[in-house]
Amino acid sequence: MRHRMAGRKLGRTTSHRWAMLRNMATSLFRHERITTTVSKAKELRPFAEKMITLAKKESLHARRQVLRHIKDREVVSKLFDTLGPRYATRPGGYSRIVRTALRRGDSAELAIIELIDTTTAHAAPKKKKAAAKKARKGAQPARKPTHKGTARQEALADVAAAEEARADIEAQEEAAAEGQAKEKVEAAETEEPKETELEEAKAEEEPQAEEPKAETSAAGEAETEKDAAEGEVTEDKPEEKDKAE
Repeated sequence: MRHRMAGRKLGRTTSHRWAMLRNMATSLFRHERITTTVSKAKELRPFAEKMITLAKKESLHARRQVLRHIKDREVVSKLFDTLGPRYATRPGGYSRIVRTALRRGDSAELAIIELIDTTTAHAAPKKKKAAAKKARKGAQPARKPTHKGTARQEALADVAAAEEARADIEAQEEAAAEGQAKEKVEAAETEEPKETELEEAKAEEEPQAEEPKAETSAAGEAETEKDAAEGEVTEDKPEEKDKAE
């Protein structure tokens, strides 16, 4: 009979064992679920439940008693603000131990120790992760089907698909830029002949309008010269008659 032999030494000294239990309790209160060996989980369970029982009192003395073991003030505030009210009407049994598998290497039996009534806290992130994965898959470009291979081959295929998509986008951008440049050149070529045609038309119209004026002025000058000459002849004729007489 193992009388007066309560507790497991866990192959550690007293100070090391207390430090380990305090660290494990801090992680349990922060994440509400941790994985460890079965023997450690059995030692942690009563220690953590005593801290929760103190948190249910909501007094300064209880807070100081918890701070003797839990040094993280954020975890202590969570204990008194969240976990204490959650288990206010529960007389005990705030955690559970679930055996999982054997650890590779030394075949130690592993277990999950978690706080109860936390199903909603762990179900919501899974839904968020699933929605994020769906959104990520929809955002990724379509990939050509490839044969089953190693993870390295799949990663290389992903990189090649991304490079192809990037090359297609760059080619589309280059084609659009070339089309815009051609349109600008064509527009400039069509505008230049119009301007030259207008200038030529104006140049042709101006001489035609001036030539008749020049001809009319020359004809008028000739007529005036003829009139003057005739006038001189008529004036000379009376003088000749007088001389003859």
